[in-house]
Amino acid sequence: MLFSASAHATTVLLPPLNAQANQTSISGLSSGGFMAAQFHVAFSESLVGAGIVAGGPWNCAGNNPFVNPLINATTTCMNPCENSLNGCSSSLFPNSGYLAELAKVTANNGRIDDTQHLKNDQVYLFSGRLDETVVTGVVDSAVHFYRKLGMPESQIRYNSSVDAGHAFITSDPADTPCDLTQSPYINNCDIPQAIRILAHIYGPLNPPAATPNGDLVAFDQSEFISSSTTSMDDTAYVYIPASCRSASCKVHVAVHGCRQGISFIGTTYIRETGYLEIADTNEIIVLFPQVKKSDFIPYNPRGCWDFWGYGTLNNPPYNYYTKDAPQMKAIKGMIDRLVSAG
Repeated sequence: MLFSASAHATTVLLPPLNAQANQTSISGLSSGGFMAAQFHVAFSESLVGAGIVAGGPWNCAGNNPFVNPLINATTTCMNPCENSLNGCSSSLFPNSGYLAELAKVTANNGRIDDTQHLKNDQVYLFSGRLDETVVTGVVDSAVHFYRKLGMPESQIRYNSSVDAGHAFITSDPADTPCDLTQSPYINNCDIPQAIRILAHIYGPLNPPAATPNGDLVAFDQSEFISSSTTSMDDTAYVYIPASCRSASCKVHVAVHGCRQGISFIGTTYIRETGYLEIADTNEIIVLFPQVKKSDFIPYNPRGCWDFWGYGTLNNPPYNYYTKDAPQMKAIKGMIDRLVSAG
Protein backbone atom coordinates (compact mmCIF):
# COMPACT_ATOMS: atom_id res chain seq x y z
CA MET A 1 0.00 0.00 0.00
CA LEU A 2 1.14 3.53 -0.72
CA PHE A 3 0.01 6.46 1.37
CA SER A 4 0.20 10.19 0.94
CA ALA A 5 -0.15 10.52 4.70
CA SER A 6 3.05 12.10 5.96
CA ALA A 7 5.02 10.92 8.97
CA HIS A 8 6.80 13.86 10.54
CA ALA A 9 10.56 13.47 10.75
CA THR A 10 10.71 14.97 14.23
CA THR A 11 8.38 14.20 17.09
CA VAL A 12 6.12 16.96 18.30
CA LEU A 13 3.72 17.30 21.19
CA LEU A 14 0.37 15.56 20.75
CA PRO A 15 -1.97 18.37 19.68
CA PRO A 16 -5.32 19.25 21.27
CA LEU A 17 -7.95 18.74 18.57
CA ASN A 18 -11.26 19.41 20.31
CA ALA A 19 -12.38 15.88 19.47
CA GLN A 20 -15.72 14.51 20.70
CA ALA A 21 -15.32 13.46 24.33
CA ASN A 22 -18.29 11.08 24.17
CA GLN A 23 -17.25 9.20 21.00
CA THR A 24 -14.04 7.42 22.01
CA SER A 25 -13.34 3.71 21.49
CA ILE A 26 -10.41 1.29 21.60
CA SER A 27 -9.29 -1.90 19.86
CA GLY A 28 -6.28 -4.17 19.92
CA LEU A 29 -4.70 -7.46 18.93
CA SER A 30 -3.28 -10.07 21.32
CA SER A 31 -1.66 -8.24 24.25
CA GLY A 32 -3.27 -5.16 22.71
CA GLY A 33 -6.59 -7.02 22.77
CA PHE A 34 -6.17 -7.70 26.48
CA MET A 35 -5.25 -4.03 26.94
CA ALA A 36 -8.32 -2.97 24.98
CA ALA A 37 -10.52 -5.10 27.25
CA GLN A 38 -8.83 -3.74 30.38
CA PHE A 39 -9.06 -0.14 29.25
CA HIS A 40 -12.65 -0.48 28.09
CA VAL A 41 -13.85 -1.84 31.41
CA ALA A 42 -11.73 0.53 33.50
CA PHE A 43 -12.86 3.64 31.61
CA SER A 44 -16.29 2.50 30.42
CA GLU A 45 -17.96 5.76 31.43
CA SER A 46 -16.03 7.67 28.76
CA LEU A 47 -15.96 5.00 26.02
CA VAL A 48 -18.57 3.81 23.55
CA GLY A 49 -17.04 0.49 22.56
CA ALA A 50 -14.11 -1.83 22.03
CA GLY A 51 -12.64 -4.25 19.53
CA ILE A 52 -10.89 -7.29 21.01
CA VAL A 53 -8.94 -9.45 18.54
CA ALA A 54 -7.34 -12.58 20.01
CA GLY A 55 -7.71 -11.22 23.53
CA GLY A 56 -9.42 -12.29 26.73
CA PRO A 57 -11.55 -10.66 29.42
CA TRP A 58 -10.67 -7.78 31.72
CA ASN A 59 -8.09 -8.84 34.34
CA CYS A 60 -7.71 -12.28 32.79
CA ALA A 61 -4.41 -12.70 34.64
CA GLY A 62 -6.28 -12.26 37.93
CA ASN A 63 -8.50 -15.21 37.12
CA ASN A 64 -7.03 -17.29 39.95
CA PRO A 65 -6.04 -15.23 43.00
CA PHE A 66 -3.86 -18.07 44.27
CA VAL A 67 -1.65 -18.09 41.17
CA ASN A 68 0.81 -15.38 40.15
CA PRO A 69 -0.73 -13.25 37.36
CA LEU A 70 2.27 -13.90 35.11
CA ILE A 71 1.55 -17.64 35.27
CA ASN A 72 -2.14 -17.05 34.58
CA ALA A 73 -1.29 -14.74 31.67
CA THR A 74 0.92 -17.29 29.95
CA THR A 75 -1.32 -20.30 30.54
CA THR A 76 -4.99 -19.65 31.32
CA CYS A 77 -5.11 -16.53 29.14
CA MET A 78 -3.38 -18.00 26.10
CA ASN A 79 -3.55 -21.74 25.43
CA PRO A 80 -4.45 -23.40 28.73
CA CYS A 81 -4.76 -26.90 27.32
CA GLU A 82 -1.42 -26.86 25.48
CA ASN A 83 0.44 -28.78 28.18
CA SER A 84 -2.50 -30.38 29.96
CA LEU A 85 -2.17 -34.06 30.83
CA ASN A 86 -5.87 -34.38 31.66
CA GLY A 87 -7.61 -33.26 28.49
CA CYS A 88 -9.09 -29.83 27.91
CA SER A 89 -11.56 -29.11 30.67
CA SER A 90 -13.53 -25.86 30.63
CA SER A 91 -12.17 -25.26 34.14
CA LEU A 92 -8.77 -24.50 32.61
CA PHE A 93 -10.11 -21.42 30.83
CA PRO A 94 -10.72 -17.96 32.35
CA ASN A 95 -13.63 -17.94 34.81
CA SER A 96 -15.82 -15.21 33.33
CA GLY A 97 -18.30 -15.35 36.21
CA TYR A 98 -15.59 -14.80 38.81
CA LEU A 99 -14.05 -11.97 36.80
CA ALA A 100 -17.43 -10.28 36.27
CA GLU A 101 -18.07 -10.27 40.02
CA LEU A 102 -14.51 -9.09 40.64
CA ALA A 103 -15.10 -6.21 38.23
CA LYS A 104 -18.14 -5.14 40.25
CA VAL A 105 -16.12 -5.22 43.48
CA THR A 106 -13.27 -3.31 41.85
CA ALA A 107 -15.74 -0.70 40.59
CA ASN A 108 -17.26 -0.37 44.06
CA ASN A 109 -13.76 0.34 45.33
CA GLY A 110 -13.41 3.13 42.78
CA ARG A 111 -10.53 1.52 40.90
CA ILE A 112 -12.51 1.19 37.65
CA ASP A 113 -15.71 2.78 36.38
CA ASP A 114 -19.14 1.43 37.31
CA THR A 115 -19.76 -1.67 35.19
CA GLN A 116 -23.29 -0.40 34.46
CA HIS A 117 -21.73 1.86 31.83
CA LEU A 118 -20.84 -1.22 29.75
CA LYS A 119 -24.51 -1.90 29.01
CA ASN A 120 -24.65 0.94 26.48
CA ASP A 121 -21.47 0.00 24.61
CA GLN A 122 -20.70 -1.98 21.47
CA VAL A 123 -18.08 -4.74 21.49
CA TYR A 124 -16.52 -6.59 18.55
CA LEU A 125 -14.54 -9.76 19.26
CA PHE A 126 -12.61 -12.06 16.95
CA SER A 127 -10.81 -15.38 17.28
CA GLY A 128 -9.15 -17.22 14.42
CA ARG A 129 -9.93 -20.93 14.36
CA LEU A 130 -6.24 -21.69 13.70
CA ASP A 131 -4.96 -19.39 16.42
CA GLU A 132 -2.91 -21.48 18.85
CA THR A 133 -1.42 -18.47 20.64
CA VAL A 134 -4.63 -17.14 22.20
CA VAL A 135 -7.13 -19.91 21.57
CA THR A 136 -10.82 -19.44 20.91
CA GLY A 137 -11.86 -20.63 24.37
CA VAL A 138 -10.10 -17.63 25.89
CA VAL A 139 -11.90 -15.18 23.61
CA ASP A 140 -15.15 -17.03 24.36
CA SER A 141 -14.62 -16.15 28.01
CA ALA A 142 -14.42 -12.44 27.11
CA VAL A 143 -17.79 -12.76 25.38
CA HIS A 144 -19.26 -14.45 28.46
CA PHE A 145 -17.74 -11.75 30.68
CA TYR A 146 -19.60 -8.98 28.87
CA ARG A 147 -22.83 -10.98 28.89
CA LYS A 148 -22.58 -11.55 32.64
CA LEU A 149 -22.24 -7.80 33.17
CA GLY A 150 -25.49 -7.20 31.33
CA MET A 151 -24.40 -6.22 27.85
CA PRO A 152 -27.25 -7.03 25.43
CA GLU A 153 -26.51 -9.70 22.84
CA SER A 154 -27.32 -7.25 20.04
CA GLN A 155 -24.35 -5.11 21.07
CA ILE A 156 -21.85 -7.97 20.91
CA ARG A 157 -20.45 -9.07 17.57
CA TYR A 158 -18.27 -12.17 17.75
CA ASN A 159 -16.62 -13.90 14.81
CA SER A 160 -14.87 -17.20 15.52
CA SER A 161 -15.57 -18.87 12.18
CA VAL A 162 -12.54 -17.85 10.09
CA ASP A 163 -9.55 -20.15 9.54
CA ALA A 164 -7.14 -17.44 10.64
CA GLY A 165 -3.90 -17.66 12.57
CA HIS A 166 -2.89 -15.30 15.35
CA ALA A 167 -3.18 -11.97 13.56
CA PHE A 168 -5.13 -8.82 12.81
CA ILE A 169 -6.95 -9.57 9.57
CA THR A 170 -7.42 -7.55 6.40
CA SER A 171 -8.61 -7.86 2.82
CA ASP A 172 -5.23 -6.98 1.33
CA PRO A 173 -3.76 -9.73 -0.89
CA ALA A 174 -0.27 -8.42 -0.11
CA ASP A 175 -0.56 -9.45 3.54
CA THR A 176 0.37 -12.81 5.09
CA PRO A 177 -1.91 -15.74 4.11
CA CYS A 178 -4.88 -16.06 6.45
CA ASP A 179 -4.02 -19.36 8.11
CA LEU A 180 -0.47 -18.51 9.18
CA THR A 181 0.94 -17.12 12.41
CA GLN A 182 4.04 -15.09 11.64
CA SER A 183 5.37 -11.55 11.79
CA PRO A 184 4.01 -8.93 11.28
CA TYR A 185 0.81 -10.74 12.39
CA ILE A 186 -1.34 -9.02 9.77
CA ASN A 187 -3.13 -11.57 7.58
CA ASN A 188 -5.24 -11.41 4.46
CA CYS A 189 -8.50 -13.24 5.24
CA ASP A 190 -10.58 -11.20 2.77
CA ILE A 191 -12.14 -9.39 5.75
CA PRO A 192 -11.44 -5.68 6.43
CA GLN A 193 -11.33 -6.02 10.20
CA ALA A 194 -10.66 -2.35 10.96
CA ILE A 195 -13.85 -1.47 9.09
CA ARG A 196 -15.80 -4.22 10.85
CA ILE A 197 -14.68 -2.97 14.26
CA LEU A 198 -15.43 0.69 13.63
CA ALA A 199 -18.73 0.01 11.88
CA HIS A 200 -19.93 -2.12 14.78
CA ILE A 201 -19.00 0.59 17.27
CA TYR A 202 -20.13 3.66 15.34
CA GLY A 203 -22.71 2.39 12.87
CA PRO A 204 -22.72 2.66 9.04
CA LEU A 205 -19.57 4.25 7.64
CA ASN A 206 -18.56 5.94 4.41
CA PRO A 207 -16.38 3.79 2.13
CA PRO A 208 -12.66 3.91 2.92
CA ALA A 209 -10.34 6.24 1.07
CA ALA A 210 -8.20 4.73 -1.66
CA THR A 211 -5.34 6.85 -0.36
CA PRO A 212 -5.47 8.60 3.02
CA ASN A 213 -4.86 12.33 2.76
CA GLY A 214 -4.51 13.23 6.43
CA ASP A 215 -1.42 13.57 8.59
CA LEU A 216 0.33 10.66 10.28
CA VAL A 217 2.13 12.42 13.10
CA ALA A 218 4.91 11.03 15.30
CA PHE A 219 4.57 12.64 18.71
CA ASP A 220 6.33 12.64 22.06
CA GLN A 221 4.66 9.89 24.08
CA SER A 222 7.12 10.27 26.96
CA GLU A 223 5.24 13.27 28.38
CA PHE A 224 2.38 10.93 29.30
CA ILE A 225 4.55 8.31 31.02
CA SER A 226 4.65 8.56 34.80
CA SER A 227 6.69 5.46 35.64
CA SER A 228 10.08 4.07 34.62
CA THR A 229 8.67 0.54 34.38
CA THR A 230 5.94 0.99 31.75
CA SER A 231 8.06 -0.30 28.83
CA MET A 232 6.36 2.40 26.74
CA ASP A 233 8.23 3.95 23.83
CA ASP A 234 9.21 7.61 23.76
CA THR A 235 7.38 8.02 20.45
CA ALA A 236 3.84 7.18 19.36
CA TYR A 237 1.67 8.08 16.37
CA VAL A 238 -1.66 9.71 15.69
CA TYR A 239 -3.50 9.86 12.38
CA ILE A 240 -5.43 13.08 11.82
CA PRO A 241 -7.80 13.21 8.82
CA ALA A 242 -7.68 16.56 7.08
CA SER A 243 -11.28 17.30 8.10
CA CYS A 244 -10.40 16.84 11.78
CA ARG A 245 -8.24 19.96 11.77
CA SER A 246 -11.49 21.96 11.74
CA ALA A 247 -14.31 19.53 12.61
CA SER A 248 -14.79 17.83 15.99
CA CYS A 249 -14.04 14.16 15.30
CA LYS A 250 -14.33 10.82 17.04
CA VAL A 251 -11.26 9.16 18.60
CA HIS A 252 -10.27 5.54 18.21
CA VAL A 253 -7.26 4.01 19.98
CA ALA A 254 -5.60 1.18 18.01
CA VAL A 255 -3.32 -0.92 20.23
CA HIS A 256 -0.69 -3.14 18.60
CA GLY A 257 0.19 -6.62 19.82
CA CYS A 258 3.49 -8.13 20.98
CA ARG A 259 6.37 -7.59 18.56
CA GLN A 260 4.26 -5.12 16.58
CA GLY A 261 5.40 -1.79 17.99
CA ILE A 262 7.42 0.68 15.93
CA SER A 263 10.64 -0.60 17.52
CA PHE A 264 9.93 -4.01 15.94
CA ILE A 265 8.20 -3.38 12.60
CA GLY A 266 8.26 0.37 12.11
CA THR A 267 4.89 1.79 11.08
CA THR A 268 3.64 -1.46 9.48
CA TYR A 269 0.86 -2.01 12.03
CA ILE A 270 -0.17 1.61 11.71
CA ARG A 271 -0.21 1.70 7.91
CA GLU A 272 -1.23 -1.83 6.94
CA THR A 273 -4.20 -2.66 9.19
CA GLY A 274 -6.73 -0.52 7.31
CA TYR A 275 -7.45 2.01 10.04
CA LEU A 276 -6.11 5.01 8.14
CA GLU A 277 -8.27 4.52 5.05
CA ILE A 278 -11.55 4.14 6.93
CA ALA A 279 -10.72 6.86 9.46
CA ASP A 280 -9.93 9.30 6.66
CA THR A 281 -13.47 9.34 5.26
CA ASN A 282 -15.34 9.12 8.57
CA GLU A 283 -13.83 11.87 10.71
CA ILE A 284 -12.09 9.49 13.11
CA ILE A 285 -8.77 10.39 14.70
CA VAL A 286 -6.73 7.22 15.32
CA LEU A 287 -4.25 7.09 18.18
CA PHE A 288 -1.51 4.45 18.03
CA PRO A 289 0.20 4.23 21.47
CA GLN A 290 3.46 2.30 21.54
CA VAL A 291 5.28 -0.21 23.73
CA LYS A 292 8.87 -1.31 23.11
CA LYS A 293 10.76 -4.32 24.40
CA SER A 294 12.55 -4.22 27.73
CA ASP A 295 15.09 -6.92 28.54
CA PHE A 296 15.67 -6.21 32.21
CA ILE A 297 13.45 -3.91 34.32
CA PRO A 298 10.68 -4.46 33.53
CA TYR A 299 11.12 -7.81 31.80
CA ASN A 300 9.15 -7.45 28.57
CA PRO A 301 11.34 -8.85 25.77
CA ARG A 302 8.53 -9.08 23.22
CA GLY A 303 7.23 -5.57 23.65
CA CYS A 304 3.80 -6.65 24.95
CA TRP A 305 1.26 -4.50 26.73
CA ASP A 306 1.01 -5.08 30.46
CA PHE A 307 -1.93 -7.35 31.23
CA TRP A 308 -0.26 -9.29 34.06
CA GLY A 309 1.73 -6.86 36.20
CA TYR A 310 5.21 -6.31 34.82
CA GLY A 311 4.67 -2.61 35.56
CA THR A 312 4.98 -3.47 39.26
CA LEU A 313 7.77 -5.97 38.48
CA ASN A 314 5.30 -8.86 38.85
CA ASN A 315 4.87 -8.06 42.54
CA PRO A 316 1.73 -6.99 44.42
CA PRO A 317 -0.06 -4.71 44.86
CA TYR A 318 -1.07 -5.15 41.22
CA ASN A 319 -2.72 -2.27 39.39
CA TYR A 320 -2.43 -3.29 35.71
CA TYR A 321 -6.23 -3.72 35.40
CA THR A 322 -7.20 -0.42 37.08
CA LYS A 323 -7.41 3.24 36.14
CA ASP A 324 -4.20 3.78 38.13
CA ALA A 325 -2.06 1.53 35.92
CA PRO A 326 0.67 3.68 34.33
CA GLN A 327 -0.01 2.41 30.79
CA MET A 328 -3.75 2.96 31.21
CA LYS A 329 -3.18 6.45 32.61
CA ALA A 330 -0.89 7.27 29.70
CA ILE A 331 -3.47 6.26 27.10
CA LYS A 332 -6.20 8.15 28.96
CA GLY A 333 -3.94 11.20 29.09
CA MET A 334 -3.46 11.06 25.32
CA ILE A 335 -7.21 10.81 24.76
CA ASP A 336 -7.81 13.73 27.11
CA ARG A 337 -5.31 15.81 25.10
CA LEU A 338 -7.07 15.00 21.83
CA VAL A 339 -10.50 15.95 23.16
CA SER A 340 -9.26 19.16 24.72
CA ALA A 341 -9.60 22.49 22.95
CA GLY A 342 -6.09 23.58 23.86
